[in-house]
Amino acid sequence: MKLSEYFEKTEGRGVLATSDSEGKVGIAVYARPHFIDEKTIAFIMADRLMHKNLQSNPHAAYLFMEDKKGYAGKRLYLTKIKEEKNKDLIDQIRRKESCPVYKAYKESMRYLVYFHIDQVLPLIGDKK
Repeated sequence: MKLSEYFEKTEGRGVLATSDSEGKVGIAVYARPHFIDEKTIAFIMADRLMHKNLQSNPHAAYLFMEDKKGYAGKRLYLTKIKEEKNKDLIDQIRRKESCPVYKAYKESMRYLVYFHIDQVLPLIGDKK
């Protein structure tokens, strides 16, 4: 199964981790990524800590835990490649039905941040 199909079909919760240029880590709950192609994803980000950290350190990790018994999911190791402030595009791609926090950030600055997927690992272990 393609990675994009996995994220489209699999229910679960995600966490994004970033760090600043000095290595101070931040972590936050994030929705499933938006797939541009099989090696490029994007997240909609508010102008908060995760986005700020990416200004000085382009590396991030995304952990996704499936909504089922046991420990199943994916870990994505990422490198930021670009970002944009295209409000129309953000409104077009965001998952309106599954984004309850959107209301809290409705009027704030949002960014569409693109990442290259450097590595994909299962939730547990180091085998692909």
